[in-house]
Amino acid sequence: MEKHQSTSELTSALSILQLAPDQKLTPSPMLSNLLHQAPQKPKPRKLVSLCIGVIGEYLEEIISDLSDISAGFPPELKLIVLAIARRRRLLNDEVLTTLAEPSWGLLDVSGSDITDDGLVSISKICTNLHAIDISRCENVTAAGVSEIICQCRSLEVFRCGGGPRCNLTARRCLSLFKPKLNVIEADSWEELDTSSISSGAESLRWLLWPKIDEDSKSILSTECPRIIVNPNPSPIGFHGRHKVPIEAFPEIPLDHSIVQDIDPRTWASSVPPSTFAERSAKPPSSNETPLLPLAERFRLAVLSRETRLAPKRAKNARQNKRRAEREYLTNSINAKSVALAGQASKFLKNM
Repeated sequence: MEKHQSTSELTSALSILQLAPDQKLTPSPMLSNLLHQAPQKPKPRKLVSLCIGVIGEYLEEIISDLSDISAGFPPELKLIVLAIARRRRLLNDEVLTTLAEPSWGLLDVSGSDITDDGLVSISKICTNLHAIDISRCENVTAAGVSEIICQCRSLEVFRCGGGPRCNLTARRCLSLFKPKLNVIEADSWEELDTSSISSGAESLRWLLWPKIDEDSKSILSTECPRIIVNPNPSPIGFHGRHKVPIEAFPEIPLDHSIVQDIDPRTWASSVPPSTFAERSAKPPSSNETPLLPLAERFRLAVLSRETRLAPKRAKNARQNKRRAEREYLTNSINAKSVALAGQASKFLKNM
């Protein structure tokens, strides 16, 4: 009886319950990124990624011939080589201009030796950039940033700052970040050039400046509220209205997606992995000369040192001998008398 009563109560409760229809859930970009970052079973790397990894390991040795080696590379592979060069502290103006391609959409040169000349060259080649990172670039000034902003009209994400000198450069670029209209005189609006009507970062939306001062932040929020400074990504977007692009995530490097399939050991060290310790640990092959025993190497080192110092020691011995003779003539009475007698005999012979 009790079972029948409980069953009837459960049936009535389910009839009252109204289930919402199935809805298609679309995860936000940040949630998707967190899911991708979760530990997963590693997949085998692509063959082209393995080949680029080998090039990256020996990038220091082939850097002088990089223009010939990368001549036939597609743009995406050149961008990977650029990311590896940045991580190995080899990125400079020459490497940047050698690898630059017009189809690039993002550029990460943070912490490199890039100067204004490199930015000017890249601004004329890569005019379709929508994201760039120049943080911790001590040799970049407002002149180079001005060229990037003027030539790259689709720039949406800009990363800067990272040091006292870099923060000073960013403060000098405040007027460049804010779009403004130019006063142009013409007989008809049809004769106006659209590129000369306005100036500044017209499409800039996200500015990543870690240690921005309060005055600069207030100026940007007052005069150009469209630019969001240091966005704080959340699963529902920024303030529930704007979805923050992955390029504007401060904790993720701008070129992280480019080198995802490359072995991190490629840039783990600034020197080639084949060090002397590793070579000595390997058994010598038939073509390699076997290493001498430690005692023999020590004996040869001592012999080489003695041979190198022998002329200097002989010279010091001659100098000491002459110094001793002079002191003897100066301090000894017998030596003085002998010297005076010799001088007197010479004088008498001359007379």
